[in-house]
Amino acid sequence: MNINKNINGNELTVALEGRLDTATAPQLEAELNQSIGGIEKLVFDFAGLEYLSSAGLRVLLGAQKIMNKQGEMIVRNVNETIMEIFEVTGFCDVLTIE
Repeated sequence: MNINKNINGNELTVALEGRLDTATAPQLEAELNQSIGGIEKLVFDFAGLEYLSSAGLRVLLGAQKIMNKQGEMIVRNVNETIMEIFEVTGFCDVLTIE
């Protein structure tokens, strides 16, 4: 999985490409822990994300909990497969998806 981060003031955009699964979730979690301090708006761009596992969902939930305290989190460019995962797991009710 590729992680591309772009910080613009207090907004962090994280674009993911590939698979967010058990093997790659710790990498994303480490990147977020390193970058999320002082961020008021966290945007995930899933245009290049092909697969999302429960390990990836756990990282997203953790990020959402942090951003609930310090700002907002938005998930953009979700494909049909990942949207279906969000719907089945109830994450579409927890996350802001554009």
